[in-house]
Amino acid sequence: MFDFLAAIDRALSTLCAWTGRAVAWLTLAMVLLTATVVILRYGFGFGRIYLQEIITYLHATVFMLAAAWTLRLDGHVRVDVLYRSLKPRTQAWVDLLGSVFLLLPTAGLLLWLSYDYAEKAWELQEASRETDGLPFLYILKAVIPVASGLLVLQGAADILQRARQLAGGQE
Repeated sequence: MFDFLAAIDRALSTLCAWTGRAVAWLTLAMVLLTATVVILRYGFGFGRIYLQEIITYLHATVFMLAAAWTLRLDGHVRVDVLYRSLKPRTQAWVDLLGSVFLLLPTAGLLLWLSYDYAEKAWELQEASRETDGLPFLYILKAVIPVASGLLVLQGAADILQRARQLAGGQE
């Protein structure tokens, strides 16, 4: 049974890690594009709304799609005032209960609410309100339920990992 749970945990974590690593490359594109926009604007007096929007879209995509990877790496923000001093077994309980009662309900609710939001944007082929803006805002809005789904999957992987840790008595 533990082997099966470990395999599921690995599969879910691998998906989130692969997505996070792939999306991390977008930060390079974002930095290069930002530098280009600054050079064009202040060096040549050339500016375009769509260039600014691309940077915003990249930033939002990186932030949303890397959230599950960050959770997997335990890089998320937490209040460590008490957590640090707890025994590993107690930390596992805190992580397990936090995932079950905080992470999964929040990410699940966001997934549920954002699905219709993204679906309507796709139906309308929603575009930027700016004249020179990007014509595919609907793609960015579709990232919201995808990111929520990845958080649900990584939360499930964390729950499996903590449950195995607690059941096996691993420190």
